[in-house]
Amino acid sequence: MYLDVRELRDFYYRSALGRAAQRQIRSQMLQFWPHADRQNVAGFGFTAPLLRPYINHSRRVVGLMPAQQGVMHAPYNAPNVSVLCEETRWPLETGHIDRLVLMHGLETSERASDLLDECYRVLGPGGELLVIVPNRSGLWAQSDRTPFGYGRPYSRSQLEQFLKDHDFIPQAHVSVLYQPPSSRRFWMKTAPIWERIGRAVPGVSGGVSMMLASKRTPPRRRGLEQKAYVLNPLDVLTPRPSSEPKAI
Repeated sequence: MYLDVRELRDFYYRSALGRAAQRQIRSQMLQFWPHADRQNVAGFGFTAPLLRPYINHSRRVVGLMPAQQGVMHAPYNAPNVSVLCEETRWPLETGHIDRLVLMHGLETSERASDLLDECYRVLGPGGELLVIVPNRSGLWAQSDRTPFGYGRPYSRSQLEQFLKDHDFIPQAHVSVLYQPPSSRRFWMKTAPIWERIGRAVPGVSGGVSMMLASKRTPPRRRGLEQKAYVLNPLDVLTPRPSSEPKAI
């Protein structure tokens, strides 16, 4: 079940806890991908807080927001890069994307397997996928005060195996958000300390898992690359006799 885009917007842009979470996640993402010069970057779910650093230097940036969630203009006070789309049929060319990030997409999808297949389709050879999900053993997955308290949380091994099953090769993993999911002043002021302690002490679980994976080429599963099509966003305005996607 996807959260409404207004709830996600209010959390990440209008609450102190959400802004702090946004900074921590984006900071780690930039360690994985410090730049994306002349590359095509896409995000699915609610990735508006993460895409802004790439807008000025990438060839193209697009934020895909599922119809079940809704769409909003993003980034604020700048040309819009957001588009409303079907959950597993994106208006992107096959093999067109170099960097793809998922946040509030995989854990809330009722068709998670098909969603990963769509991620595989749009990524080009050597393309990388960054998946951001609630950590099954973390505090954030146990509380519905934040968007990470909804949907299916994953352990590291579960997420790693799920990606392997869909022809992705896990490259790196890190946990973030070690502070409790509370906006109380004490926890907010000491958040940087909790992050340092959490990353230094083995066995401590952060609230969110971030796993970087690359696309396996060619795929091990037969027929996966045959799912190749391009959706025209204007098709919604023209009745068609069949709902099948157009073949390339």
